[in-house]
Amino acid sequence: QVRLMESGGELVQTGGSLRLSCIISGLRFEDYAAGWFRQAPGKEREGVSCTSWSGHYTDYGGRVEGRFTISRDNTKNTLTLQMNSLKPEDTAMYYCAATPSSGAACSRDPKVYDYWGQGTQVNVSS
Repeated sequence: QVRLMESGGELVQTGGSLRLSCIISGLRFEDYAAGWFRQAPGKEREGVSCTSWSGHYTDYGGRVEGRFTISRDNTKNTLTLQMNSLKPEDTAMYYCAATPSSGAACSRDPKVYDYWGQGTQVNVSS
């Protein structure tokens, strides 16, 4: 059974930092591209960042580029999102997701991802 479990979300002040983690089980993680997504109330799910299966390729949404860093450890089946300089508009439920991929790149389109976690809530106060 495939399972993705996020952790690390909490309430933080503007300008603060958080580190989100996702533990993946039930699949061979190195065969999958992975990403972080977020969804605020009343808004569509947004692709925050993604990483290729190797971790050599990463991509970021324009609103987080330069502030967030995605990383993965295929030996530990973990995906991480380091979030710095947080803003109130970063408030959302954050999800990790994985999709089978042997390609060199990744996609931030939620529609291509097969497996999802339950999410972890990030709240940034102004």
